[in-house]
Formats: sequence, structure tokens, C-alpha cells
Amino acid sequence: MNILILGSGGREHAFAWKIAKSSSCNKLFIAPGNAGTAEVGTNINIEINDFESIKKFVLTENIELVLVGPEDPLVNGIYNFFKENEQLKDVSLIGPSKEGAQLEGSKQFAKEFMFRHNIPTAKYQTFTKNNLAEGYTFLESLEAPYVLKADGLAAGKGVLLLNDLQEAKDELKTMVADAKFGVASSTVVIEEFLDGIELSVFILTDGDSYKILPSAKDYKRIGEGDTGLNTGGMGAISPVPFADRFYIEKIEREIIKPTVEGLKKDNIEYKGFIFIGLINVKGEPKVIEYNVRMGDPETEVVIPRIKSDLLNLLKGIGDGTFSEEDLEITEEVATTVMLVSGGYPKTYEKGKKITGVEKVSDSIVFHAGTKQEGESIKTNGGRVIALTSFGENMNDALKKSFDSAEKIAFEGKYFRKDIGFDL
Repeated sequence: MNILILGSGGREHAFAWKIAKSSSCNKLFIAPGNAGTAEVGTNINIEINDFESIKKFVLTENIELVLVGPEDPLVNGIYNFFKENEQLKDVSLIGPSKEGAQLEGSKQFAKEFMFRHNIPTAKYQTFTKNNLAEGYTFLESLEAPYVLKADGLAAGKGVLLLNDLQEAKDELKTMVADAKFGVASSTVVIEEFLDGIELSVFILTDGDSYKILPSAKDYKRIGEGDTGLNTGGMGAISPVPFADRFYIEKIEREIIKPTVEGLKKDNIEYKGFIFIGLINVKGEPKVIEYNVRMGDPETEVVIPRIKSDLLNLLKGIGDGTFSEEDLEITEEVATTVMLVSGGYPKTYEKGKKITGVEKVSDSIVFHAGTKQEGESIKTNGGRVIALTSFGENMNDALKKSFDSAEKIAFEGKYFRKDIGFDL
């Protein structure tokens, strides 16, 4: 098969690394890719939302399967673009329809979906600048901390967690009336705070049957002890120690099955990954959010634990054999530690030369924000490299990732040394 992966981060490098191992893989392209994806496939300079250029490339290169990494093209309707185009409709695109992508594209849509299908989540209400006073009243009915979420996509920055009631009221006004996050926060979801440990569960579905991928936990804050600003993710661990077989069965019964069946009941076409962000509240799993693609850096710990041929699973979605395909997972623990640019998630510089990658032997090096410049690899983003390692337990795996992190150098390099501290 000829395959095209859309995206340029660590998630896409992990996908490309895995798919390149498949005997069914003929040609592998990544658009736009990074310095790491270039080692396992061919990078193509196409922007992920340029559907016409993607179409032209797919037809020219006889692409049979397109795997969409990030959420933007999905929310913008790339699935519908393919299915409604006579020349593209037989190409298998892994990702939900535009309506299905609203599970991530709109917090309000996701909440309404959960309540409609009895999926456990926090109680909530939705507000705009037109009912700001009601928003203040709802905040007064809650206890701190207060959770405010921009309804639309805000590049991972649209969720505020505030301890002071007046500050929460001020931020609500700033979001809806002063467009703090642009059009994304013209509607804001306020919900009750759930106290517990977060984890993520991932499934792959053909819209009918599904397969549960390994669980993972990521670490979003820049500072150790989960302090400081939110980032795209500073590291991850799989599996989550407390998510044993019985707990996953509970999640399947109360959340996964109702989600897949709910999509069918609502006639929403969905062929791809569902990332379910959960919180464990005194043994009860509740949904914080849905994402309609794999997470990053969670992909870098989940995909390496899959022993089966991932391409066969993806191919099965297109040809109707998905439910018959096996999914085999390694028992080993995987951990990833993210190396980031100095200053991230605020202002940071790009173009710093990266050295020492060739010294890493005990970890898989997944490139995130990198680019090739002549003979050199240089930084090209806030999150630069993810280092994934295996071990019999979490501490064994983490030691390898931390040791590998010390071998790689670039100006301003930073990484959290406490990944897994709460487990």
C-alpha cells in the first residue's frame, strides 16, 4: 500500500515508525513531516489543511490510505472532502466525519453527546456574552476551583482552572465578551471541578466494532510537581498502574460502549481513533474530554506497545475486516520524556542545532519539533524530541529515558525529571 500521514509532530513520527515496519507498506509519505519522519518515509511539503493539494498528491502517488494526525483537518471536514469527491471516495481516510470531529471541535457538542447517552461526566452549563449574568450565578453555585473551557479549538490553551470566584467571573467576561481566545471562546462551558487522577484511554473504531488500545497518562504542566503553565505534554507513561483489567472493563462498560453506540444512534460516521480523557474519582471513571485523534506525547508510548501490525488494523477499517484483526499488546511498561525548547510554552527560539541523537541506544527517538538543514538537525518547535523507553516497570523505563535525555544537547534544552511522580 501507498500511505500518506498528515502532520509534523512526535505523534506522526511514531505512526510513521510503526507503519514503516509493516510488510504491507510500499511507499510512505508524511506531510509535512519532520527530520525524524524523513528517516522512515518521504516528507512532502503540503500544509495539512490544503485539501486541494492533498487531493492532487493522493491521485498522483496512488495513495490508498490517509492517516490524519492532528485535529484541525478533521474538524475542518477532510473526511467529508474525501467521501464526497468522486476521485477520492475509495481512498481509506482514518478519521471521523466533520460531525464526529465536533466531539473535540466543540466542548458543548461533546457535553450534550455525553448527557444524551448517559456517559459519566461533570455537570456543566454553557454561556455566551448574551447570558453573562447567568454565568456569574452558575459560578456562585459551584465550589472552587472553577473550570472554564472555550467551546472551540484553542490550541490546548482554552481551559482555565481558577481558585478565586471573582477571578473566574472576570475571566468568563474576558473570554466571551473580549474574545480572549478569539471565536473559540465566544461560547464557554463552565463545569464542576472533578478531583482525582487523570488518565487517557484510546480506541480505534470502524464505526461498528472497536479495539481498546493501551491506557496512558501524560503530564501537561511545564514545571515539576505539575506546576506552571500548561504545555502540549511533557511526558507520558503506559500503562497507567491503577487502570487494571477490571478498571478498564468498567471504562468499557460505562464509557467506551455508550460512546460507540451513541455515535451509531446519532448517525455520525466515525472511522478512526477516539481519545477519551478521563479522571478517576474515588474509583469511578468520568469523562473530562474527547479528542478525535491520538494524543501527543501519548502516541509515543501507546503505539510502541502494540505488537500487532498497525497497518493491517488501519487497512481493515477500509476493507471491512477490522473486527477480525488481532490486537496484541506488550506487557512491558513504556515511558516517554519530552525535550523542549528554552522558554516554552511561552516565547522560544527555533533553529538551535541538536547533537547527540546518535548516542542514544536504550530509547526510541521520536522527533517532534525538528527540521533537517543540510547535514544538521535543528529545533523547529516548542516540543523538540520525545524519548520512549521500555522496562519491566515504570522506574526501569524512566531511568532509560532520563539517561537518553542527558545524551542529547541543544541550546536551552529542558525536560521534566519527575514524570510518573504521582503514580
